[in-house]
Amino acid sequence: MSNVYFEILDTHLTIEWGSFHFDETVHDLVNDGLMAIFFFVVGLEIKREIVLGDLREPRAAALPVMAALGGMIVPALIYVLLNAGTGGEALQGWGIPMATDIAFAVGIVALLGSRVPPGAKLFILALAIADDLGAIAVIAIFYTTDLDSVMLVLAILGLGLVWVAQKIGIRSLIFYVPAALVIWYLTLESGVHATLAGVAIAFLTPARPLYKPKEFDERTRAIIEQYPLELESVKAQEHADHEALLLSEIANESVSPLNRLEYSLLPWSSFFVVPVFALANTGIDFGRIDFFEALTSSVAVGVALGLVVGKTVGISIFTLAAVRLGLGRLPANTTWRHIIGLSMIAGIGFTVSLFIAGLAFQTPLLIDQAKVGIFVGSLVAGIAGAVYLLGARSSSDQ
Repeated sequence: MSNVYFEILDTHLTIEWGSFHFDETVHDLVNDGLMAIFFFVVGLEIKREIVLGDLREPRAAALPVMAALGGMIVPALIYVLLNAGTGGEALQGWGIPMATDIAFAVGIVALLGSRVPPGAKLFILALAIADDLGAIAVIAIFYTTDLDSVMLVLAILGLGLVWVAQKIGIRSLIFYVPAALVIWYLTLESGVHATLAGVAIAFLTPARPLYKPKEFDERTRAIIEQYPLELESVKAQEHADHEALLLSEIANESVSPLNRLEYSLLPWSSFFVVPVFALANTGIDFGRIDFFEALTSSVAVGVALGLVVGKTVGISIFTLAAVRLGLGRLPANTTWRHIIGLSMIAGIGFTVSLFIAGLAFQTPLLIDQAKVGIFVGSLVAGIAGAVYLLGARSSSDQ
């Protein structure tokens, strides 16, 4: 059964059309294609927070950004210290324990309900978003190989074309979807990881609507006032249909493209892309490894300790430093116990950690060892953080 699983993932999809050549395995299509959608949605979330959310104000953003920085640096250092002696390919996995799986982390915090105050929930959300931005930077800078400058320039020109199209008022997805596919292909061929095309396009997506609230109110009222009261005649029905379509268009354009796309794609990203990615990447070939031997390998131990210990220590210490330096303050009704518990939960690396593992290693054995470390580390971090937070009390209760 496992052989069939790996054979399916290694199946090639080849398209030849004149000078156009496309040859990717099923596994590559999932990691390069579907994950571009995942990172597009992540990019939308990041831009929303930067433009409209908790990361908009520098002082408000300082605390979660500093916390995220500690949650990336310390896990990476722990991994490097444990694998410095091995050298070679194993050392390239330092980026694996840096990632936080925003969906799992925020999901567990949500399940804890009133045990975690609203301010603390916003803190972990902002932290996870800043962490994702850091992971994207790491992928772009350190896990890009065999750069084709011509294709990269063409991809950048494609992004420029999208920017110009927005400025001159092109609104239709009939233009943007094909443009996004072309940019994705050019990025894939450039050697820069194709998922970064999704992030770049997300950052170009307008975060503000075409019509402001006042304009929306004025336009809709003007149309409603003309709406026919009697609908017996065919002509009156046609008039009503026309006005209803106008209302629909104005309502649609009164919501920003960013919010519309995020609302439409988030369920697909969460319930289709991530499960398919997990199915394609969580498989471990137990025919070539011994689980307990893999668990005690320097790669697995480095990843697991990075997620469990590194995230907890790094986020907590950097948050404390930010507060002591006056760069930020703890959210309302949030105690240091909350911060420590949230730091533990941030050690759930799953999706993005698995993704980085596939970029960091070429040797199947090392990939399997990294997966073991990710599973164990994420499980321990999630359970430990949840149990720790169950005993927490808000500062107003103390």
